[in-house]
Amino acid sequence: MGTLTGHESGIELTTIYEISKILSSSLDLNKTAREVLGVLSSHLKMRRGMVSLVQPSGELHVVEATGMSAEAASRGRFRRGEGITGKILGTGVPIVVPDVAKEPLFLNRTESRSMVGGRVVAFIGVPIKVGRETVGVLSVDREMDGEPGNFEADVRFLSMVANLIGQTTRLHNNVAAEREELMQRQHRLQKELQGKYSLNNVIGHSKRMQEVFAEVHQAAPGRSTVLLRGESGTGKEVIARAVHYLSPRKDAPFIKVNCAALSETLLESELFGHEKGSFTGATQERKGRFEMAQGGTLFLDEIGEVSPLFQTKLLRVLQEREFERVGGNKPIKVDVRLIAATNRNMEEDVAKGTFRADLYYRVNVVSIFLPPLRDRREDIPPLIEHFLDKFNKDNDRKLSITPAAIEVMLKCNWPGNVRELENCIERTATMTRTNTIQDVDLPCQQNKCFSQVLQHYGEAQHVIPIALAMPAASAPQAVGDVDEAGAGLEPAHMTERERLVWAMEQCGWVQAKAARLLNLTPRQIGYALSRYNIEVKRL
Repeated sequence: MGTLTGHESGIELTTIYEISKILSSSLDLNKTAREVLGVLSSHLKMRRGMVSLVQPSGELHVVEATGMSAEAASRGRFRRGEGITGKILGTGVPIVVPDVAKEPLFLNRTESRSMVGGRVVAFIGVPIKVGRETVGVLSVDREMDGEPGNFEADVRFLSMVANLIGQTTRLHNNVAAEREELMQRQHRLQKELQGKYSLNNVIGHSKRMQEVFAEVHQAAPGRSTVLLRGESGTGKEVIARAVHYLSPRKDAPFIKVNCAALSETLLESELFGHEKGSFTGATQERKGRFEMAQGGTLFLDEIGEVSPLFQTKLLRVLQEREFERVGGNKPIKVDVRLIAATNRNMEEDVAKGTFRADLYYRVNVVSIFLPPLRDRREDIPPLIEHFLDKFNKDNDRKLSITPAAIEVMLKCNWPGNVRELENCIERTATMTRTNTIQDVDLPCQQNKCFSQVLQHYGEAQHVIPIALAMPAASAPQAVGDVDEAGAGLEPAHMTERERLVWAMEQCGWVQAKAARLLNLTPRQIGYALSRYNIEVKRL
């Protein structure tokens, strides 16, 4: 460039302005470096340009280049002090090579320059600095017109551009460092939360279970009564134990009573104990579960099944923390934390009058709702792995399960929840003859799913056998007899599945008509079709 004319000075200012706008528009160093080289190329008649930056390895790599292929740019790697570019990095001062063909230190590492014949090519390189540290090199090639050049203006101008790139690099590094620190902090917090909101022997990575874990950790240290609510098989007892072992009472007893398993008389004796001779067979004094749980936790499972009369006695204990044994009149005070559990709709029972409202408010102090398994399907694969590992250890087996089988289980409804899943794994693993559980090994793929049978039994009386449901007038007759709908009556010696298909075909695959033909309700024939895995044709 030599001494600048007024016109050239104007071009220089315009170029600096354009470059500053580019560098302030984005923190993407590669993108902005590419655009900066584009401006330099168009404004300064630059033949080639390179922006090289120091990598974590300490090497100087070409990150963006113009006037050469991407393959050539990828070869632009230099160690500190190696060649002209490496020397600029090492010394931190600009270097000008008036004719690259005559410079022995010039490596032409990118192999993008023809070093023989042609016009004279000058190389100008300036350091890119962040503070006092050199972090890269900005270099350009310019074809000379044959006259000796004065490169002072070129170096001064490129140094200004390099200074702008350096400021952008500093900002990029600061943002990257802050982002890395933020990610590390977030990772630490996640680990802390994971450690905080997890329970021994409870698998729950889903959001719903993480909420349960958080509530357990929140409620455990206190003395308040906890009511665990959820469908049967969701793990209420496991959560109750977790509340106990996370509480200050962890070294005291955890006593469980299933209220649904005992009659009213037995439940009273079981909970409160009895005096010697209080009833026939009471040959000695016996402590009840309340006394046995002294200082610890008493878990009343299925509390919704307690009779109204016994609810009154239980209410007094919860209010006054004292009771008398059966056949005794001496008040016994206890320090026990109560955890109750139910799968019933307590509010509905209170409205019906089958559960005392005052007892409801006593036990429903801290409610924790356990989600059904169908609402936390992401926990199914780890649960399958856990139960399969348990089966392998208990039975000295080395069973595995295929992704296809897991996919089938992910789609199941699991009305029995985690308990049903465990039973399904154990049953399937026991009956599998190979070392791999396939999807075809699962009971639901063989029409042997117990939950489906129970569901159909409750709603359709276990699907009335079609042969028994048919009226006498529809008994098997010769083919060709026609009923009022014009459908031929079924031939003899058919299986139930064949009768279903026959009836559906006779009625144009209309379920309501087929149900009338077989003397079934539409719901019953729907379950029958599902039971025999018959695909309904759409005509």
